[in-house]
Amino acid sequence: MLKIINFRACIDDDESTIKNRLEKKLNCKIEKIEILRKSIDARKKNDVHFTLTIGFSCKNEQKLIGKFGIEKLENTVYNFPIPKPLKKRPVIVGSGPSGLFCALFLSRAGLCPIIIERGADVKTRTKEVEKFWKSGIFNEKTNVQFGEGGAGTFSDGKLNTGTKDIRQRTVLEEFVKFGADPDILVNSKPHIGTDILRVVVENMRKEIIKNGGEVRFFTCLTDIEVENNKIKSIKTTDKNGTIQKIETDNLVLAIGHSARDTFEMLYEKGIEMKQKTFSVGVRIEHSSEFISKSLYGDFYTKLPNADYKLAVHLENGRSLYTFCMCPGGYVVASQSEPNTIVTNGMSYKNRDGKNSNSALLVNILPSDLQDSHPLSGMRLQREIEKKAYEKTEGYFAPCETVGSFLGHTKNEVSSVLPTYKPEVRFCGINGIFPKFVENSIKDGLILMDKKIKGFASDDAVLTAPETRSSSPVTFIRSEKMELSIEGIYSAGEGGGHAGGITSSAVDGIKVAEAIALFGK
Repeated sequence: MLKIINFRACIDDDESTIKNRLEKKLNCKIEKIEILRKSIDARKKNDVHFTLTIGFSCKNEQKLIGKFGIEKLENTVYNFPIPKPLKKRPVIVGSGPSGLFCALFLSRAGLCPIIIERGADVKTRTKEVEKFWKSGIFNEKTNVQFGEGGAGTFSDGKLNTGTKDIRQRTVLEEFVKFGADPDILVNSKPHIGTDILRVVVENMRKEIIKNGGEVRFFTCLTDIEVENNKIKSIKTTDKNGTIQKIETDNLVLAIGHSARDTFEMLYEKGIEMKQKTFSVGVRIEHSSEFISKSLYGDFYTKLPNADYKLAVHLENGRSLYTFCMCPGGYVVASQSEPNTIVTNGMSYKNRDGKNSNSALLVNILPSDLQDSHPLSGMRLQREIEKKAYEKTEGYFAPCETVGSFLGHTKNEVSSVLPTYKPEVRFCGINGIFPKFVENSIKDGLILMDKKIKGFASDDAVLTAPETRSSSPVTFIRSEKMELSIEGIYSAGEGGGHAGGITSSAVDGIKVAEAIALFGK
């Protein structure tokens, strides 16, 4: 079988039409085709089309290799290594993407991992999150950050990543196996959607258990016991306050970017870590129709709600960039601590909401922090989140129109209705961030407006703050994925090793490999 890249197809073309176009281009009879990759090319608004990578078979394939960029289609298969026996069951802390994929592959290898998750199973968790969004009753134990599936469960479920790791395809195939739409294997910007992710993570858990694994919900890591610089056991506390000891030689910290009490405990225990650049900012909302018209022109009615990715460099030497853009999505309350405000973006599989939103973020460098303590960035995050809560005197996110933020208009209700729940307060966002962050957002909005005309329109809405785009700390690990204490591994976003669902899942598989090959 062969493949051809950068094949142009019209928006309305079906597979039969594409096959006929390919036959005409190659002047030969095509036996079958398979769309391997599909992306939207909207560089010219009067000529929006698909760019495809197509796998196909025909007679005399060898004669076509090299023409039109055609090459042989190679099927690369990922194989998990054969594990060595372990004396004790490995323990994985956290059931986000890195923890779930680590446990999945360890369980298939017969190593019977134990997952401890401080939050609830995904169904219970969803009920608690929706109760908070509706009534403002916050559950510190299980929320958008804590619980089965991790923070990504209440997000857009983006699966695109800059990595070219062989395991990336495996991750996507596993998601499809557990309930995701097969289109994630084809789309250049795949996403699952929060509604489908909830099904997927539950199905993954069931397979882990079927293969001999175990999952303990509402179980928080509270202490680790170390002997001769090796992990010996851990202590956990359940929702009733019951303390349990689990002996293990292999502990995986897949804790996510918001387990602040765990960060503090690990620092006290001597886990080597350092400050990491992270970002803070706001969520900006426009109408989905405006964004789609701006990017697709007259073709917008034939395509799903459009997404965008912007970055601008500022005179102050900093940058403003968009992150986790959610077409047809919602801005959601995402705090993990009481009396704080945190925002994030979320969308369902169909991405059919009236608004589209994205984070507007400014990097926080180690040099911006008050001191050199590894957890100084975490403390700045918390300070911003508490200021936002104090500004509205409750779980109401500070909100402002772009017109007001830039000094063009009064801060009045916009035609773009904020989607944040429980509620917003049009009280302005000034005073929440360090001044350089506020100024960078102002300057960057004006530059972004040159890339998408109307992006900084007076009616666009800003909701603050977004502080959890990534971990503010990096755990130092060896080539064998171990931390400074032997037998303790770190995986995913929490340790600063990944940035998103797919890269975190890939990292979890890598840690599973390390335990299979080198575990005690």
